[in-house]
Amino acid sequence: MQKFLINKEALNADKAVIHGQDAKHICKVLRLKPQDAISMTDGHGTDFTGCIDQVSPELVQISILSEKKSLTESNLDLTLCTAMLKHNKMDEIIKQITQLGVTRWIPFYCKRSIPLSGQNREKKQIERWQTIARESLKQCRRSSLVEIMPPMDFQQVLVFSKGCSHRFAFWEASDRPLSGPVPGEDNSAVVLIGPEGGFEEEEIRRAAESGFMSYSLGPRILRAETAAVCACGLIQYLLGDMGGC
Repeated sequence: MQKFLINKEALNADKAVIHGQDAKHICKVLRLKPQDAISMTDGHGTDFTGCIDQVSPELVQISILSEKKSLTESNLDLTLCTAMLKHNKMDEIIKQITQLGVTRWIPFYCKRSIPLSGQNREKKQIERWQTIARESLKQCRRSSLVEIMPPMDFQQVLVFSKGCSHRFAFWEASDRPLSGPVPGEDNSAVVLIGPEGGFEEEEIRRAAESGFMSYSLGPRILRAETAAVCACGLIQYLLGDMGGC
């Protein structure tokens, strides 16, 4: 059963309310009725099961039957930092990394990245990305929303990364293959993926000075959006909940 996202503000004792497009989907597409079971999450790691009391295209009222901590979230606090690409490519990255269990996503600017001019445009893009993350969460039955952070510049990303134990920079010119075990003390990691034109050597040097190790993703050149998803999957295998070492 599809999992629906509810705001904590929508919870009142043992009752919950779903409205907007989700209510319409429940009523018109899924055709759920009173007394039907429904699965929900607050987007912060807690899952709920409920029973529908009333349903309409505008509003679904639900009685909460149980509440528990999610079992679908990764034990790895994984941050993906991707250089700005064309917007539809960023959209696809968000969809894929939600499925993989990534904790947060940081778009950033570097020398070869695509500029996103204007404060209003940036605000609209962030809102769009947050909407995509919410929809993806419901489809893959996660219980924690990917944290979508505002765009940063390259130096801000390097400063942010200092709080992470494992730091990976994937670069097509690196000759170091990724294999476990990898150095690090705790279960937090940051992955750095460059733009379509790749990182400049100076940027990789600065990343190394900030504790990043540069790795290769193999002998073939991957598109930036492909590299982002591939890298996150490999890190999840090595450090997360995908059955690695």
